[in-house]
Parts: sequence; structure tokens; C-alpha cells
Amino acid sequence: MMTFAEKVKTARSELGDSQAQLAEKVGVSLRTIAAYEQGVKRPRQGTMLKLAKALKVSVKFLSDDDCDNPLEEIEKDGYIEEARERYGAAGVRDMNELLQANAALFAGGELTHDQKDDFFEAVMKAYITCKEEAKAKFGHHKKG
Repeated sequence: MMTFAEKVKTARSELGDSQAQLAEKVGVSLRTIAAYEQGVKRPRQGTMLKLAKALKVSVKFLSDDDCDNPLEEIEKDGYIEEARERYGAAGVRDMNELLQANAALFAGGELTHDQKDDFFEAVMKAYITCKEEAKAKFGHHKKG
């Protein structure tokens, strides 16, 4: 079992990137990457997504010390990122909850990567549709 710090350092080394190169890819300072690798600091959700993408691993792998599969739930990350871009932290929380709640549907069965991707895409579309309809119906109205 590896810690967040160990996972960042190992994944970066396996890619052959320096701390400075990783910092540039993620959009943070060299000092921040060093702090991640020393276990002094952990990134916020938005930065965690960028870090995982730069390291070519999943957010689940980086954020869960019990996870030892670098690609576990990686198909989820793009949809989580889209929810963050559209709706901020609340969108990330909602999307994570939706995906976790619906993962139980597949208990005991194995899905292919394409099947998981189709599922996550359908959940994301449904979520966005509901959010946009709610915004249109109950959106902020200027008071005169």
C-alpha cells in the first residue's frame, strides 16, 4: 500500500518527468509538486484531476491509499472534470454520488471499458440535462 506522496513520485518517475515538468503540466509551482511528494500537501479536487491526468493515473488511485491499481475508475475522471467545469465543487460532489450510487447496479458483474464509458456518459448527460432544466426553470431572476 502506497501513500499519495509515494504514488505521485513513482508515477512521475515512471513517466520520466522532472518535478518541474510535472509542475508545468499541472499548472502548479515546483514547490507544490515537491510538497506533494514529501507528503506535506495534498491538492484540491480540481488540481487532483489535473495531476492524475498528467501522471496518466486515476483520481481514485491518487486519492485512495488502499487503491493499488493506477487505472481504477479512470473512465470516471473525464466526467468528473466536466461536472467541475460546469458546476464547480457541488457538481463534482453530485457526480461522484451519482456514479457511486449507480455502481451498485453492476455488483458481481464485470463491464468492459466501453460499457463503463457508455454508462458514465449516460449518467453525465442525464445530470447535465437535469441541472440545465432546473436552471432554466428556477434560475436567478433579477429583482427590480
